[in-house]
Amino acid sequence: MSELFKKSDIVRRRRMGPEVPLAERIRPTSLNDFVGQEHLLGEGKPIRIMIESGELASMIFWGPPGSGKTTLARIIADASEAEFYQLNAVAAGVKDVRSVIARAEINEKQYKKRTILFIDEIHRFNKAQQDALLHSVEDGTIVLIGATTENPSFEVISPLLSRCRVYVLEPLTPAHLRRILNRALALDPILQKQKLVVESFDALIHYAGGDARVMLNGLELAIQLAKPDRDGIKHITKSILDEAFQRKYVLYDKGGEEHYNTISAFIKSLRGSDPDAAVYWLARMLEAGEDPKFIARRMIILASEDIGNADPYALTLATSAFTAVDSVGMPEARIILSQAATYLASAPKSNASYLAIERALHDVKNLPAEAVPLHLRNAPTQLMEELGYGEDYKYAHNYEGHFVEQSYLPEGLADKIYYEPTEQGAEKKLKERLEQLWKKRRKNSNR
Repeated sequence: MSELFKKSDIVRRRRMGPEVPLAERIRPTSLNDFVGQEHLLGEGKPIRIMIESGELASMIFWGPPGSGKTTLARIIADASEAEFYQLNAVAAGVKDVRSVIARAEINEKQYKKRTILFIDEIHRFNKAQQDALLHSVEDGTIVLIGATTENPSFEVISPLLSRCRVYVLEPLTPAHLRRILNRALALDPILQKQKLVVESFDALIHYAGGDARVMLNGLELAIQLAKPDRDGIKHITKSILDEAFQRKYVLYDKGGEEHYNTISAFIKSLRGSDPDAAVYWLARMLEAGEDPKFIARRMIILASEDIGNADPYALTLATSAFTAVDSVGMPEARIILSQAATYLASAPKSNASYLAIERALHDVKNLPAEAVPLHLRNAPTQLMEELGYGEDYKYAHNYEGHFVEQSYLPEGLADKIYYEPTEQGAEKKLKERLEQLWKKRRKNSNR
């Protein structure tokens, strides 16, 4: 495997004193030392190919904290020998973005050198700030690398998202964290000057919750707290780690199994109409530091998938809850989430809409794509009219009750039923109406 960086990792570490955090001192500068994200960086994988070819494209890294987003951006910059500028979206504004773009234009015209702009927490940029990037990303003046812990589909404007490749970084596994820990103990010159015995690797890795930075910062604090024994050895025990992390145990690991177990219990409690269980699992997630917008997004999905037209207002409520949570933030957002969760859990349930689209998608994927019936086609030109487009179409509002029976499906699916309303809540009225309007289809349905 070839070296893909221009600065020696050893030289870089020697320049850093104890005032620099351990996580920064041992930050990798080559793919050789980078741990994790094998699906992107292994041989033949997309980002490795990009680095080796030097053909850079703007991209967004979406992944949990401590998974290597910033490190990977710096490795790409070193490998490409591009000018590298880093902004944090919390502190930067449009003026900072335009300043970097101006420098990038000079780099390109005078020095024939590319410029990489790395924006950490890009999801915190507002629309105007993201708009300021569009033209320069489009024409290649800058190569944008954005890092976000939030789903870019929700947080990055569509025009910018369409100009970037999105790469999903996965949480680091315990095996990854152990490799990073071993590397720190073996290579960091400041740690090497001390006599250390880490007696509880598993606790340190568990407390990290998949975040390498949290693990290394916790180790560094634990070393400061530990008192050397008579031989000058500092023993990093579980009790010292408890003190360093300020907790005796971990209820919830945001990137690991408990994250998925707890959100699963929450969603199943909502689906099962148990508001008490739902609010308990909600409290567990909030106390553990789960992103409230993640919880709100999951409730939006449930409102359609599991409640649907049994209570159409549920989707409106869930969507409003997401907007309110985004505007208000914690800790008050807990009240909004609780209101939404208890309502959704108490509402009547139907998954008929969900089943309808699944059945329709199955037929679209597995049956021949029949032509749109002529009477349903639009006829914007005279030729189309002459070919019979739109002919014999019956305009529903011209008929009693604003309904007239005619075929809206392709001929081969004329009697197909995808949506089967239940008798739950408001959906019961929809079922009665459809059975009245489409008596023949509902009676002869081949489903």
